[in-house]
Amino acid sequence: MNAAPRDAGDFLRDPARRPIVALAAGVAALAVIFLVAGPQKAALSYLGAWIVLLALPVGALPVVIMIERADAWRPQPETVLLETLRGLLGLMPVAALLALPLLFALPLLYPWARGEVPDTALARIWFTTPFFLVRLAMYFTVWTGLALVFARRGGEPWGKAGRMDDGRAVIGLGLHVLVGTLAAGDLVMATAGRFHSTIAGLLVMAAWSGLALSAAIVVAPPDIGPSRRRLDRLTPLAVLLAIWAFLHFVQFLILWSANLPDAALWYGVRGGFNGRALSLFAGAVVLLAALLTLKPGENRTRILAALVLVVHVLEMFWLVTPSLRGVFKITVPDGLALAGVAGLAVGLAAVSRRLLSTAGKGAGTGRAPA
Repeated sequence: MNAAPRDAGDFLRDPARRPIVALAAGVAALAVIFLVAGPQKAALSYLGAWIVLLALPVGALPVVIMIERADAWRPQPETVLLETLRGLLGLMPVAALLALPLLFALPLLYPWARGEVPDTALARIWFTTPFFLVRLAMYFTVWTGLALVFARRGGEPWGKAGRMDDGRAVIGLGLHVLVGTLAAGDLVMATAGRFHSTIAGLLVMAAWSGLALSAAIVVAPPDIGPSRRRLDRLTPLAVLLAIWAFLHFVQFLILWSANLPDAALWYGVRGGFNGRALSLFAGAVVLLAALLTLKPGENRTRILAALVLVVHVLEMFWLVTPSLRGVFKITVPDGLALAGVAGLAVGLAAVSRRLLSTAGKGAGTGRAPA
């Protein structure tokens, strides 16, 4: 007998077809933005959404290194949280692939690409299209290589099983800080033109890691075992929030005390009602995290992580969109861009993780165990 025909609901619920559906939905959402909002608004919304996606693997990388290092001598399996963070590293090739549309929109996004002359001789060399493309390729080559290494647990083939090699942790963090600082300047802060900040790179990287860790906490199922093992998710999140808030405070304090016109303009377009509301909301979340460390709990940590995720997603748009819009606001194209980039990422994620897994196994079999 022939099988009964499947309806649209059955098609959408089929796990094997979800990537195709996600890809189609993502392309449709982005096409709507382009057709309705126009190229410049579409490019700006896409940049904000893409940076949110980029934050997941790039932000997860240092958190994986530090948690793995802290757990190096524990005679127990990895936590579900760490496994989830390793899974986020599989989005690195996806983020690299989805950066390609931005290359065609550089003049719409960055002042240097549409003819504005940078204010220093070095910047005039640094911000040229060929050099920018070379740096972007270098960033993703290094990040993808690190993702390939740290997507697998430390130990074999780098050392004894269950113990992470200290060398790869130091090298990994060092490369990430160098590449992340440069990338934050090129991709995020360069939308503001002449505004410069020496700690902006560290601030953006702290926000990326907070976004990745909060997303992992939201989606990761609870761990089993002793209460300390189940409740140790709040501490790294609270520490990251404190570092992030401190960097924001220091940057604002230094720039405010220096009375720099470019800095005043940068903060001015990010103020207004929406900017102040986001600042107050972020401050309340930081205070809540500090209070919850006195009485942690699984549900409380997950709720806090959801709030942190909202703050950092909004912050990515707060960083890049006001320089071109003249004000901070979240628009309908922004929401569609988030949905579109998410759909593309879901559709491509499975392929990306398989490629990383295959490459990692190949690298492992090509080396003799220690």
